[in-house]
Amino acid sequence: MAAVFLPFTLAVANPPLASAPVVSLPDFTGLIDKVGPAVVNIRTTGRIPFSNSSIELPPGMNSNEMLEFFQRFFGFPLPQQRPAPRSEQDAPEEDGAPDSGIERNNGVGSGFVISADGYVMTNAHVVYDADTIYVTLLDKREFKAKLVGADKRTDVALLKIDAKDLPVVTLGDSNTLRVGEWVVAIGSPFGFDNTLTAGIVSAKGRNTGDYLPFIQTDVAVNPGNSGGPLMNLRGEVIGINSQIYSRTGGFMGISFAIPIDEATRVAEQLKVTGKVARGRIAVAIGQVTKDVAHSLGLPRAQGAFVSSVEVGGPADKAGVQAGDIILNFNGKTIDEASDLPRLVGSTKPGARVPMTLWRKGKKRDLGVTIAEMQADRPARAMLPKADPRMHTANSIGLTVSSLAEAQLKALKLGYGVRVDAVQGPAAQAGIRRGDIVLRIGDADIMNAQQFDSVVRTLDSKKMVAILIHRGENTQFVPLRPRAK
Repeated sequence: MAAVFLPFTLAVANPPLASAPVVSLPDFTGLIDKVGPAVVNIRTTGRIPFSNSSIELPPGMNSNEMLEFFQRFFGFPLPQQRPAPRSEQDAPEEDGAPDSGIERNNGVGSGFVISADGYVMTNAHVVYDADTIYVTLLDKREFKAKLVGADKRTDVALLKIDAKDLPVVTLGDSNTLRVGEWVVAIGSPFGFDNTLTAGIVSAKGRNTGDYLPFIQTDVAVNPGNSGGPLMNLRGEVIGINSQIYSRTGGFMGISFAIPIDEATRVAEQLKVTGKVARGRIAVAIGQVTKDVAHSLGLPRAQGAFVSSVEVGGPADKAGVQAGDIILNFNGKTIDEASDLPRLVGSTKPGARVPMTLWRKGKKRDLGVTIAEMQADRPARAMLPKADPRMHTANSIGLTVSSLAEAQLKALKLGYGVRVDAVQGPAAQAGIRRGDIVLRIGDADIMNAQQFDSVVRTLDSKKMVAILIHRGENTQFVPLRPRAK
């Protein structure tokens, strides 16, 4: 029988791939030994007064029995009696004052020791509205803490306990932190002391507030972790765990930490004066959009758009005007509008610093003297009645009228025309009746006649920025004129 040959394909092994570097997971075991003793549990309490209570107790029922009755049948929280003192300083003061009520636990959080003589850093919200603050060390010693100061804007608080030779953390440099870097949190989530969780830095400079560029991580942070340290693999504290993004109240994969550089700057002021002094230049600002930047000739969308300037404030005295775009403050570039409040706020009141503005297609340099932040606000001007001399709508869809000198004075403006009717491009861009048109492109609008002349020169193929004053604010509105 003849042999049968079947076709087949010879499999040739692929050449070996170049060996990839082996990356091992980090070992966190040394971190808890190094940093753990300096991380503390913070417990705050309040007191329920009885001395002024209008409730008359039934015969034979004491205060504790009454509280238990209300808790059991009406769901009221049952306050916990204060535990026995664990250190000498926790002993009741011998001033003869009667007990003001039952001590109730308000909440728990975390913190860390930054000096051997007893200074502890934590979040302001951890100690907010507390009558008494207790700090418990890893060795179970408990101290009653003094609140040196708390700053709600940055959520940083500084405590002091009466102790010596305490273990302390090493503070790192949060500016050198890189996205993707491993980080570790230590704290007391749900009251479980000295719990360690790990993850990576997800983002830096996350804008969730006016004064803090938060560090975003995927480290598991839960209630009780607040105020605890966020560390790099060298065991250096680079942040304070402060917030989580959550729809349930628990951890959902995103947490935020206060950069330690910002927190240290705040804590130093709290230690010296008990408060934080912030600078202000008295302007309201907004974001610069791509359309506005293009229409004003800016190479890219950057800076802080000045929507209003407080009369007599530092910026007003320096020559800043509504409609300016602040590009640089004290030598630092303003990429986002949120950069400016942080830079101004961290500048010492009384200092004179340089600023660079963009106005009418050109850069302008000026100096501004920083004032201290305060709560005053300029009063709102009442909108005056319009001049009856009205002009017809045009290629941008606006009907405007001139404003008399008295009307401009009432609005605290030097020039401008009032919008009496809106349609077409202006209506689509969001301009409203009653707005004041201050500028079209680089041309300041002095009266209705000049307004018409400027509008007639507009190119329908190009975007134009209209500077609008509304209420207390000013904003650029970009739009494209209709074809003639």
